[in-house]
Amino acid sequence: MTNPTQPGQPLLLQVSGLRKSYRTAGGGVLTAVDDLSFTLPAGGALGLVGESGSGKTTTARMLVGLERPDAGSILVQGTPLAAAARGRAARLARAKAVQIVFQDPYLSLDARISIGATIDGALRLHGLGDRVARAARVADLLAQVGLGDREAAALPRGLSGGQRQRAAIARALAVEPAVLVLDEAVSALDVSVQAQVLNLLSDIRRDTGIGLVFVSHDLAVVRYICDEALVLRRGRTMEHRPVPELLARPANPYTRLLLASLPRPGWDPDAIAARRRDLAVEGTGG
Repeated sequence: MTNPTQPGQPLLLQVSGLRKSYRTAGGGVLTAVDDLSFTLPAGGALGLVGESGSGKTTTARMLVGLERPDAGSILVQGTPLAAAARGRAARLARAKAVQIVFQDPYLSLDARISIGATIDGALRLHGLGDRVARAARVADLLAQVGLGDREAAALPRGLSGGQRQRAAIARALAVEPAVLVLDEAVSALDVSVQAQVLNLLSDIRRDTGIGLVFVSHDLAVVRYICDEALVLRRGRTMEHRPVPELLARPANPYTRLLLASLPRPGWDPDAIAARRRDLAVEGTGG
């Protein structure tokens, strides 16, 4: 297994030997992430791909400090992320290093206050004290994601799903993070709105150099937005390659199963289910 990031590229994110396990209700141990390593260059976009239970969301939560790894390290721009951010300064530093956008924007948008006030609060928390400067920055952030004064004044419930997700992205960008993690951030949107949000993300990384870690079960979405894809199964890396190579010549049986599972003309769900059962029996681990 090789990491396809080219030598000499400045790295925003370095993950090495990440591991996370949980105790099960029956007293056993479930390893959610097992010896995961990857890097992300400035302006890069990496897709973490897998089905439910593959470990991709656990990985995302470790990147932003919502879960503490049992082993391994996470470096952002060469600086280790503390295992536990204690104190206001440490929490703000971690938030500035890595931000996350969830599948459901209600997790990051306060339903009681307007979109503009939400973003203003993030700016104030991170030290932008001048009210006029904050107002200008809020307007700039909303314009960057295709929103305006009407959306700034609205409560989250007054916006469409796509607009709420754009607002969540604007809030995450407010602190100018090095890395933006997107956990199934477009999976709840219809296809046309998905395309709008993906185009927005492509423009943002081109214009700012931010790195994207895109968590998804959908290889079609990863193909659209990512340079590289890392396929996870049961917490382990099956393969990690540039997206065009992985899609054209998948090396691992699990990757081939994910590709075969994409609906298309002539698609046979019964045959896919049979292949999935065979793979489970074989216990392929990469």
